[in-house]
Amino acid sequence: MDDKTQHPINAAYRGTLMDTLGITFTHLSPGRTEAVMQVDKRVCQPFGLLHGGATLALAESVAGQGSLTLCAPDEMAAGIQVSGNHISPAKEGDQVHAVGTLVHQGRSSHIWNIDIFTSAGRLVSTVRVVNSILKRK
Repeated sequence: MDDKTQHPINAAYRGTLMDTLGITFTHLSPGRTEAVMQVDKRVCQPFGLLHGGATLALAESVAGQGSLTLCAPDEMAAGIQVSGNHISPAKEGDQVHAVGTLVHQGRSSHIWNIDIFTSAGRLVSTVRVVNSILKRK
């Protein structure tokens, strides 16, 4: 589905970190996940730039939801490694767009690349996330 404002999965994240940070999923398909996040005081450093930790939380959220989309009903995904490179700043008042693409889908792990862009299309960060695929208990 591709509704830019009200993807149904967003309701499941009310009251979670994704909700607190204002992360909204805009696209889910096997091997690709997208989300947006408003750059406001909640996610900025004191001098008005997007905080690197918020950027990594956005990336891990995108990769986690992407892996859940691929999991069987008796499986779940848990992040085990996040590595990011911050390329350029995003300023308070902007909105960033995260695009996650699946790099590897194994039986026990998924590897995702997440590129995060400003609304003008400038690359803010590129992040690699590894998720472990676990059986639900």
